[in-house]
This record gives sequence, C-alpha cells and structure tokens, in this order.
Amino acid sequence: MTTVPVVDMSKLRGGSDAELRELVAQIDKICREIGFFQVVGHGVDEGLIQRMYDLSRAFFDQPTEVKKSVAQPNPQTIRGYCAVGEQSFAYSDGLETPTDLHEKFDVGPVDVPDGDPYYSIANAGPHFLPNQWPESPVGMEAVWTEYFHTMNALARDIMSLFSLALGLPSDHFASMIDKDISMLRAIHYPHTDIPPLPGQMRAGAHTDYGSVTIVRQEVAAGGLEVFTQDGDWVPVPVVPGAFVVNIGDLMAQWTNDEWVSTRHRVAPPPPNSGDTRRMSLVFFHQPNYDAVIECLPTVLGEGESPRYAPVLSGDHLLSKFEKTTAALGLGSTVGHG
Repeated sequence: MTTVPVVDMSKLRGGSDAELRELVAQIDKICREIGFFQVVGHGVDEGLIQRMYDLSRAFFDQPTEVKKSVAQPNPQTIRGYCAVGEQSFAYSDGLETPTDLHEKFDVGPVDVPDGDPYYSIANAGPHFLPNQWPESPVGMEAVWTEYFHTMNALARDIMSLFSLALGLPSDHFASMIDKDISMLRAIHYPHTDIPPLPGQMRAGAHTDYGSVTIVRQEVAAGGLEVFTQDGDWVPVPVVPGAFVVNIGDLMAQWTNDEWVSTRHRVAPPPPNSGDTRRMSLVFFHQPNYDAVIECLPTVLGEGESPRYAPVLSGDHLLSKFEKTTAALGLGSTVGHG
C-alpha cells in the first residue's frame, strides 16, 4: 500500500457477517503492508474531542514557567510536561538528529485502584505512578480522564478486530489488556518563523513501542508522514471525524513481524505556510505489564520459528524507554502525533 486507507469501524458492531469478514480481511491486509489506517464510524463524541483540544490548547498557551510546574520529573517517569527541545523521537529508532520542534503533556493510567498490590510500585514499577495535573486550566483532569477511558474502549475494539484478523477468537487479547499501562499525550507544534536546522523535524522518524496507537490530528501545514515499503514518505491526510491508527513494535513482535510497525514522522511546514500551529491527541495502548508477548500460533507457517523470545509487556516498554534515555540524556519518548 502507498496510501493510508480509511476503515469503517461501525461494521464491527452493526454490520452483517459478510461485512465483518470483509473488515477483518481488510485489517489483516493493511497491517501486513503498511500498518497504518484511519477509522471512521468509531462512535467517539466530537464534543469530547473538542473539549480535549480546547483545554489542551489553554494549557500550552500558558507561560513556560507555569507549564513547568508540572514538568516531567525524570526520564523514567513519563508524567507531565516537556518543553520544546527536550525530545528527539528519532533517537528511539537509532538516528541522531536535532531535537524535535514540539512540546507535550503526558498522563498514564487514570482511576488507578487504591490498595491493590498489583498496581504498587513494588510489583508494577513505574507503570502506575500518579499523574501530574496542572491547576489551570480548570477541568483538565476531568476531561482528560474521560478521554483516556474513551480511547481505551476504542483500543479494545481495535484489539478485538486484530484478534479476528489473526485467526483468533475476538476476546483473545481481553485478559491481557484489562489492566493496561497505556498513555495519553497531547503534542503541541507551535508556529515559528525560524527555519528548522538540517534534518530537524517536528517529530523525528521512529516507530511506536506498543500494541496500537490512536491519533487525532488536525489540519495544518507540517503534518504526519508514513514511510512506505516502496521507500517513500507519504502524508497522512486529515479525514474529517477520523482517527489515525497504527500498530507498534510490540504488535509486530507478537505477530512474528507478519504485521509491520512502520516508521513515521511529523515534518516541518514548508516556508511561507502562514500560521502552522498544530496539535495532536495521541493514545498509546500498551497491554498489562505482566502480559506475556510471545509469537501467536496462527502466524507461524510450517517449519517457521519465532523470531523473538517471549517478553513481558512492561519490560518491553521499559527497555524502549531506556534505549532512548541512554542515547539522549534527556526525557524518554513514546511516540508521535
């Protein structure tokens, strides 16, 4: 595939058996060839998305010193604010480039149960650390929490589709994603009239780490691009009402690389593009930290062997963080927008 196709998710719940089979076959083909698609018919309330954008813009519009009151405390704690110049996504792909032209705000799992040892630092490590919520804008925590739950529900629907596309029961992944260690991020690409440095991106080329990423993007110059198997960078157009979905390294590993985790980037805008301010809302779905990621039996052909040793989801994610922080000496990264 040389373009990112559009998929109608409504067929998962309201379509005929034939339409569902067609959808499942489409998902399998996409994930084998490009690993990116856009979903419509997802049922997410546009009003909630707009509230997320409004509050997130209000947060980023504040002075830097105010935003840094909830700064990410250290490279291992992906919670809170990172300023422009503190990230370089390409380092996670082994590429040394100038730092990226964006700022971001992250939260991890919300509504974490109190007193359950499963979620404790002793057992879970950093995966359920508390979030940092700014005092302003008012209402940010409530709206972000609702959006996190909504994206998690959509991710579970997508994982159900993945199960079917891989020849498994629709609930195959359910017990491995019921205590997920997912993350939600807003990435703000401020407008600037200063030309980028050679090789500098709004978000450098990389693959994502986890099972599936769900992105809401908006129309502005300097957007998301995907590196196809033909060796070309192709833009991902903004489809009204759609989310961009891509699989990450963990899903590729789960499928013995039958499904592809594709490199992508956010390019700088061309000169004289007018106001290029842009923001993306990104949900990084990651299975339970103790979920065992091992080659699925349905992807192995006769005489083939798994390419990867089994690994725990949480260990896989931390190893990706450590690779990036060791290279950068700055904050960790998880993905794009």
